[in-house]
Amino acid sequence: MYLGNGNKRSCCCHFHSRPSDTMGKKSRVKTQKSGSGANTVVSPKEMMNLISELLQKCSSAAPSAGKEWEEYIQIRSLVEKIRKKQKGLSTVFEGNREDYFPDLMSWAQENGASCNGFTVANFGTEGYGLRATRDIKAEELFLWIPRKMLMTVESAQSSLLGPLYGQDRIMQAMGNVTLALHLLCERASPSSFWLPYIRSLPQGYDTPLYYQQDDVQLLLGTQAVQDVLSQYKNSARQYAYFYKLVQTHPAASKLPLKDSFTFDDYRWAVSSVMTRQNQIPTEDGSRVTLALIPLWDMCNHTNGLITTGYNLEDDRCECVALQDYKENEQIYIFYGTRSNAEFVIHNGFFFQDNAHDRVKIKLGISKSERLYAMKAEVLARAGIPASCVFALHCNEPPISAQLLAFLRVFCMTEEELKDYLLGDGAINKIFTLGNSEFPVSWENEIKLWTFLENRAALLLKTYKTTSEDDRSFLEKPDLSLHSRLAIQLRLAEKQILEKVSASGRDKRLHFQKKLEEGAPLPHFEESDIALLENSDTDAQLPIILRKLEEVEEGAGLQVGEALLNGEKVGFGTEESQEVSRDVASDRTSPMEASELGANRTEDIPKENSE
Repeated sequence: MYLGNGNKRSCCCHFHSRPSDTMGKKSRVKTQKSGSGANTVVSPKEMMNLISELLQKCSSAAPSAGKEWEEYIQIRSLVEKIRKKQKGLSTVFEGNREDYFPDLMSWAQENGASCNGFTVANFGTEGYGLRATRDIKAEELFLWIPRKMLMTVESAQSSLLGPLYGQDRIMQAMGNVTLALHLLCERASPSSFWLPYIRSLPQGYDTPLYYQQDDVQLLLGTQAVQDVLSQYKNSARQYAYFYKLVQTHPAASKLPLKDSFTFDDYRWAVSSVMTRQNQIPTEDGSRVTLALIPLWDMCNHTNGLITTGYNLEDDRCECVALQDYKENEQIYIFYGTRSNAEFVIHNGFFFQDNAHDRVKIKLGISKSERLYAMKAEVLARAGIPASCVFALHCNEPPISAQLLAFLRVFCMTEEELKDYLLGDGAINKIFTLGNSEFPVSWENEIKLWTFLENRAALLLKTYKTTSEDDRSFLEKPDLSLHSRLAIQLRLAEKQILEKVSASGRDKRLHFQKKLEEGAPLPHFEESDIALLENSDTDAQLPIILRKLEEVEEGAGLQVGEALLNGEKVGFGTEESQEVSRDVASDRTSPMEASELGANRTEDIPKENSE
């Protein structure tokens, strides 16, 4: 049995924030309601023209720097035109979401899932989750879901979607898109095996795909905004591409989507998959595949360790309790080491006490710098690129061993570089670059912490509002949920940068004092290698030949490491693509496959952020 406990790269994707539970009546009509209330028939030709325009707009060259917002407004305007003409065409279920929870539990029990010990309950601002109906001990196996209940890329291939999957390269390359279309086809099929599960899903989500334009505007100037705009653009492009495919491809002629496939349908399916998908091993355990896991995906997130795995012998997903739970308490699981930007963009919630929150910082050695070749060589020996996106963390220390190593090399003098390239014990010295116990020199430490202090302070100045402004906004009682999420995320970025700047100042003063006191510099001895290799402290690990931790956190799962990874296989965001390019040489995650597949295809919309 594989278990994902403690694997930092594993993270589970679920829906957490309060869903929209009010649903309209089931409607499959072909007429539209215009703004005036009169019924108007939208001609297929008119709709296809709009769809073609959207596809062209979303597939055109990337906008020049600073024009991304303008492009977003143009794409959004086209999407809103399409949504208006499609009003009333989406398939929805009668009643409220909770009306279907008893059916979900009965269906799960009939198909071999564990249903004793918990029930689905409403937890207010956290939305629906699992409530213990008896005491559950930490590490007790309390939940299992057999493979036949899972919606997977494989079950999509053996469904009505199979013929189209077999002939479409985008679907073959993008498991997440296949799952979204699989979900829509099954939702539209009255006899679907998964109907009890599908009816229990939220009818709306809090991912940025559902934000009003004003809510998205609140993120302008943040690091998160580019991913939000890319997510919207890529989802619109995929929708337009598959709308045309469903209407024109012979293999799609029997699909239940042919009569009605709205943007709102696709947005719902994308959000359902994005907030719930996980990686599991295939039946033979040879590779990983994407899956939706009914019932288990009702669990909400808290800090902790990964406690879900996949038992290949019994062919089922298994979850052990993260901690002791008393009767009537909510049962939580840990989704993984995700930043709040990832939670907001891909899960639709902000986690206030996120111990793994971080912001990105792109750093590189200028090729025009006189010492570029020497610095690049020292970094190469340490397994670090000369240009890379690093992370600044919310806790101490704010930088990883890899970033510390980079900054030390970045700030080295020519003499220091020569010492690490040609000096006595130069090879062993590479091991110390990421170790806080062995500074290059007091001057080097002062320089690197001064740089970090100033860089964080400069980044703070790029925001249009201050932290105080954001706190004031959050006190407004009439703030919408989506506006609140955007402002919380904006504030969290600033708080990390403020902490980094303060930490940089404290470290700078500390090392200035060392220099003034003439304190002796700690010297690395070969006998210290054992200390470096056996320490649990990240800052004391040798750097050589290791991947950057920022890349590792986004990398795909290899079967045997952990079982359920659920990592962000996002719908085309920039960050996930950056990760996929970095790790493509030695492993393949579903996102990598999607990006590589899409990039090889010249006559279909690329899934790569331009």
